Amino acid sequence: MEIRLFELGIVPGLLQTRDYAAAITRGEVLRGAITEHQAEERLSKLSERQEALKRTPAPMVHAVLDESCVRRPVGGPEVMAAQLDRLAEFAGLPSSILQVAPFDLGERRAFDLPVTLVTLPDWSYVAYAESALQGRMERDTRFLQSLLRAYHQLQAEALSQAASVAMIEQLRKDIIP
Repeated sequence: MEIRLFELGIVPGLLQTRDYAAAITRGEVLRGAITEHQAEERLSKLSERQEALKRTPAPMVHAVLDESCVRRPVGGPEVMAAQLDRLAEFAGLPSSILQVAPFDLGERRAFDLPVTLVTLPDWSYVAYAESALQGRMERDTRFLQSLLRAYHQLQAEALSQAASVAMIEQLRKDIIP
């Protein structure tokens, strides 16, 4: 199984620390978008989804994060520092690839919304994309091929994993030296 992620603005849920995720849901509660109970449910479900990364064999995860994900402060300096540490650790796993799509990609960035592409054990594909109002699951290969092509172009344009980790580590040092 392979998971390909592209995210804008915030670190994708699968890669979030508990404190980072709690800060995000706390913001949603303060805005009145969700209740405290819904926030607790989301954190619980997130923990369950993250456990899938620990199974054997672990799924291969390719994550391309827009630069805004690593630059947007969430939860205060300590929370953000721990989140950046988590991303650097994730990049070191044998079943992961982490890249940052820098701001200077401009119009060459392949996606304007978050996208998740999953290769299932039978080698079929499923895509999930969401906007502010809804999520959509797609299995039609006509659409999936263009999404996969765009994802591969994004990976080619994004910083290498080494350059991405170097950026993350520098940002981490700037938060709490």
